[in-house]
Amino acid sequence: MVGSYANGAGKNGAAEGKLDELRRRLGKAEGDPLRIAGVGAGAWGSVFCALLQDAYGRDHRDKAQVRVWRRPGRAVDRATAEHLFEVINAREAVLRRLIRRCAYLKYVEARLGDRTLYADEILRDGFCLNMIDTPLCPLKVVTNLQEAVWDADIVINGLPSTETREVFGEIGRYWKERINPPIIISLAKGIEASLDPMPRIITPTQMIANATGVPLENILYLGGPNIASEIYNKEYANARICGSEKWRKPLSKFLRQPHFIVWDNSDLITHEVMGGLKNIYAIGAGMVAALTNESATSKAVYFSLCTSEMIYITHLLAEEPERLSGPLLADTYVTLLKGRNAWYGHKLAKAELTLEMGDSIKGKGTIQGVSAVNAFYELLSQGSISVTHPETKKHVAPVELCPILKTLYKILIKRELGTSSILEAIRDESMSDPRERIEMAQRQSLYRPSLLGLPKGDIKL
Repeated sequence: MVGSYANGAGKNGAAEGKLDELRRRLGKAEGDPLRIAGVGAGAWGSVFCALLQDAYGRDHRDKAQVRVWRRPGRAVDRATAEHLFEVINAREAVLRRLIRRCAYLKYVEARLGDRTLYADEILRDGFCLNMIDTPLCPLKVVTNLQEAVWDADIVINGLPSTETREVFGEIGRYWKERINPPIIISLAKGIEASLDPMPRIITPTQMIANATGVPLENILYLGGPNIASEIYNKEYANARICGSEKWRKPLSKFLRQPHFIVWDNSDLITHEVMGGLKNIYAIGAGMVAALTNESATSKAVYFSLCTSEMIYITHLLAEEPERLSGPLLADTYVTLLKGRNAWYGHKLAKAELTLEMGDSIKGKGTIQGVSAVNAFYELLSQGSISVTHPETKKHVAPVELCPILKTLYKILIKRELGTSSILEAIRDESMSDPRERIEMAQRQSLYRPSLLGLPKGDIKL
C-alpha cells in the first residue's frame, strides 16, 4: 500500500516480540488485548495512530487494538470532497481498497453533490480531513469519548494544547473508578500562562495530570522533526519520548520502526516548552520567507536570532535545559521550514489570509503558534520575574530581551503592526550578537522555579 508502513516485523516476529514485552510490563493477561486510544484526529494524531495500527493492530489483533476518537458532525465541504475523489482515483491501491470495502460509491456521490461526507466517516476509510493528500490505513473511529478511553491502556493526546484541558477534564470523570492509571503520550505543542496567584506556565502534560489525576510519571511527551504526511510516506525521521524512566525506555522501543527512530530523554520540561516555542517562531519564519522572496540569507539570520531567544527562554524555565541540538534542534528547523505555523505566517505576509479569519484554518487545523505567542508574552512580561539587562544593568521583564517575540505579539495579538515589522526586528542595527544572549543565559542565574510552580490543589511535578 502506498504511504503505508508495512509491518516488516510480521515475518520475523520482531513487532510481536516488542508488543509482548510491553504487554508484560503492563500486566496484560492472555486474551486481553493492549488497548490504544487516540484522542483527537488532526494530521499528526491520525498519523501516529495509523503507524501503530500498521505495526501492531493489523497483524496482531488478538494482542493490540487501536482506536481513534474524534468529534462527530464535521461535514466535508464540496470542494474537499471533489479533491478527495481525485486523490482516491490517482492511487490504485486506495481505489481497490475502497471498492473491496464497498465504500467507493459514497465518494462518487459526494463529488456530484448528492451526499455529504463527514470527517469521522472518511477517517474510518483512512482520510484525515487536515491531510487529504496522504491516505492512511483504515482506522477504527469512535465518536463517543467515554467509549474511546474508559478502558484504554495507552492514550495518545493528539489534541491542540488549547483543547487539551477541556477534553481531558471530561476524560477524568470517566476514569474516577479506575484502579490502574493508563499511560498517556502527549503530542501537543503549546502552553498556557497563568498569572494568578503567581506567573507560571502550564504544559499539556501538567494540564492532563491536573484534569485526570493520572500521576506525571505515567504522562510523557513525544516530539521531534515530524511532518506528519512525510512520516507516513516513509521519510526517515526521529523523535524523542520524554518523561519518567519507568515508561520512556520501554515506550521508545515499542514505538520505534525502521523509518521512525524514537529515542528517550528525561528532560520533559525543555522539550515541551521548545515544542510551544518553535510554533511561535515558525510563524515569523513564514513571514520572513514570504517578505524576502525566500531569501536564504534572511531566513538564516532569522533562524540564528530566534533560536537564541528560545535558548534564553528555556534557561528561565529549566535549571539545566537540554541543549538545542539533535532532534530538539531538528524539530525547530523543520517546523520553521515547512510546518503549518510557517505556512500560516507565509500566507499572512502574502495577504492570502487575514488575522480576522482566526487561528483554526480549513485543511490545516489549529495554528497553535498564535495562542503560544500570547501565553509566552504574558508570562515573560511580568515584572515579578525580572532579569538584569546586560547593557543598562537595570531590572527588566524577560520579554524585553526577546525582540522577535515582542514583535510577533504586536502583529498577531495586539494587531498594532503589519507583518513587515518582523523584518525591522531582525534588521535592527542595535541588535546584539545572538551569541551574547546565549552566553548571558548560561552565565546568569536565570532559572525561575516559580515559573513551574503550581498553586495549591494542583499536582506537583
